[in-house]
Amino acid sequence: MDVSRRDFLRMGTLATAMAGSAPLAATPSRIPRQYFGLHPFIEANPKAVFIRRTHVAQKMDQAAKLDEGLRLAREIFVPLDQPGVPVTHRIVLKPNHTSVRARRQSIEESWGAGTDPQFYEGMVMGLREIGLRKFWFVEANDFPGWNLRGYLDINERLGIEMNEPDRRPRHFSDGFEMTWTKVPDAVVHSRIPYYAPVNEPDTWLLNIAKWKAHGMCLSLTAKNLQGLVVLPYTRFCSGWPMVLGVPDYMKGDIHPEVEKRVNRYFENHVKNGYSRYASREQLGGIQQEIWAHKTCDNMSALPCGLAMIEGITGRDGDGFGEGQDYLTNLVMFSKDRFRLDVVGTWLGGHEPGNVHLFRIAKERGLSDTFNPWDVPIFEWVNEKAISRKLTDFERTPLKSYYLRLDGEPRFHLANEPFDYDRYKI
Repeated sequence: MDVSRRDFLRMGTLATAMAGSAPLAATPSRIPRQYFGLHPFIEANPKAVFIRRTHVAQKMDQAAKLDEGLRLAREIFVPLDQPGVPVTHRIVLKPNHTSVRARRQSIEESWGAGTDPQFYEGMVMGLREIGLRKFWFVEANDFPGWNLRGYLDINERLGIEMNEPDRRPRHFSDGFEMTWTKVPDAVVHSRIPYYAPVNEPDTWLLNIAKWKAHGMCLSLTAKNLQGLVVLPYTRFCSGWPMVLGVPDYMKGDIHPEVEKRVNRYFENHVKNGYSRYASREQLGGIQQEIWAHKTCDNMSALPCGLAMIEGITGRDGDGFGEGQDYLTNLVMFSKDRFRLDVVGTWLGGHEPGNVHLFRIAKERGLSDTFNPWDVPIFEWVNEKAISRKLTDFERTPLKSYYLRLDGEPRFHLANEPFDYDRYKI
C-alpha cells in the first residue's frame, strides 16, 4: 500500500480524534502539580528492566498505537508535590526517526525502521496531561525525511520545537545552538557537541529507541542517542577516517592518545578470543571497536531520564531499506540504558556477550553487567510490576549483518554461546 504525505497527515488527525473518544480528562492522580517523575516502583528499581505487552492487531493501526503510548505514559509518569523534575523543565525527545529508503515499494514496508510516530505522539500527550509544555524533538540526521512518517505534523500540532541539523565550521568555535560537554575518561572524543538544549540545565531526556537490526547488531537506546550529537561528530560508524581524518575544527576534540587507547583495547579483545573478531566485513572488528568507544564516550557524557525500546513491531535486516517488520507487541523501558539494551538484544535472538559494545561498557565502568541473566525483569501490567523470568517472553530473531563470519548468510544471529562465568570483566 502506497501512502502519500497527505494521507499520513489525514490519518494522523484521524488517529488523534479516535484517541479523543477515550476519556482524556485527568483523574485526580493525574492533575498537574509542580513536579513530575517516574512511577515510584520504577524509581525504586533503577537496575530493573520493565516489559509491557501491547495489543496492536495490525502495524498500521494508528489509533491503537497512539492509545498504547498514551496509556503507558499515564501509568509511568506521575505528578508530584514533593521535589521531582519541575514541570517547567524542557523535555528532550529522541525517537529513532530513520528515513524510509527508496529501494522499498512503499512506506508501509519499511515502517518498522524507526520509532512508531503514533506511539511517540501518545507518550507526549500523556506528558502534556500532567502539565509539561516545553518539548524539543532533537535529531542530527536526514531532515528531509523527518515527515515521511508524519513527525513534523505531530510536532507542529503538539507544540514541539525542532532543531536545525546543519552547522557550518565557524559554528563550532562560536557554539551556535550547541552544548559542549567534556567526556570523563575519554577514549575517542574528549568533548562532544550536542544540539541545544541537550545537556543544558533544566532539561530531561526521554529516549524512545526502536527494536530493530543494524550493522551494530541491534540499534537500541545507546545507538539512538548518537543522533543527539552535532554533525559531523555524530558519525560514529566510519572507523579511523572519522577519528584520524576529521576536519580541522574537530581535531582538538579527539583524544591525543586515541590510537594507543583503541588499539590496546582491540588487541586485548582479540587475545581474549572474543567472538567475531575474525569477521572480514566492512564494519569489521576495529570499526566496531571504534564505534563502541565513541558510543561509550557519548553515554558517559549524557544523562537520560528514561530509556525505552518501542517494539510494537520489531525489524530485522540492515536498519534502513532491507528487512522485514514483525508484529512483536512489546515495549521495554528502564532507567539503566545498558541493561535495557542487553535485554533487548537477548530477546532479539542474539547473545549480548558477543556484542562488543556491552563488554567494553563493562570494562570502562559504565555498566555493571552485560549478562542478561543478571537483570531483574518485571512485566508492566496496569500500573503494576510483576516479577518475571526473561524466558517468560518470546524471543524474536531479528537477524542483522553484524560481523558476519565466513559461511554465514548476510543476515544472521550472533547467537553463539558465551561463557559469562569465564569472562568476568
